[in-house]
Amino acid sequence: MNKLELLFSLKGITIIVTGASSGLGLDQAITLAECGARVYALSRTGNIKTRQEREIPDNLIFKKLDVTDRSEVSAVFKEIGDQHGIDVLVNNAGITKRTRAEHVTAEDWEAIHRVNTDAVFYCCQAAYPYLKKSKHVGRIINISSMASYLGFSEVVPYNSSKSAVLGITRGLAVEWSADNILVNSVSPGWFPSEMNLQVMDADRKEKILSRMPLHRFGKPIELSAMICFLASPSATYITGQDFSVDGGALAFGY
Repeated sequence: MNKLELLFSLKGITIIVTGASSGLGLDQAITLAECGARVYALSRTGNIKTRQEREIPDNLIFKKLDVTDRSEVSAVFKEIGDQHGIDVLVNNAGITKRTRAEHVTAEDWEAIHRVNTDAVFYCCQAAYPYLKKSKHVGRIINISSMASYLGFSEVVPYNSSKSAVLGITRGLAVEWSADNILVNSVSPGWFPSEMNLQVMDADRKEKILSRMPLHRFGKPIELSAMICFLASPSATYITGQDFSVDGGALAFGY
């Protein structure tokens, strides 16, 4: 393997991806495994929810986990970490619900923040002792959102929860900088994900595409490529940053 290949190889690295039973999380898990990593794809179901045309690599392991259960997170991460270590954590699990702000219930607000915010922090805590010992420099990659920067109507709890992810990312990047851990986030634009389809109708779709310089939705691999880069030996001098993979939507504005 030449120097260029070594810069992007993930061989010998153990990675956890949450929310990886379908959609963008599953694509990330498959792509990371294809780059050579041992990948644990964690989700509530513990298996693939949707039909998948891509071949599933042998080094991709599916495992059940409810990220909102703090004791379960600790137990599963300990099981993986004690056996193989943990070099990279990708906090991908997320939910949303389209509701006008005045009609958001306390239950909906709490449920969205439990998955999108609380669970991110719990997973970071559970991975910390293993990331600190990583021979490859530990990484946390949090999946944030354009909603961290732009106001989107009828998803205010989601806006709030994803803005918090940026705060967690920057805070941990500073606090854990001396502990062999790099912490970054990625803010996806509009991809054909199950969650995006939940909040999109024809009118919103037209508005979105018209205010995006590339005028198209992203391909899952275009997001997964950024995750692979941040997990690789090429990204050892990057921490506390958010990367927008959005077809130029943030530059254009909302």
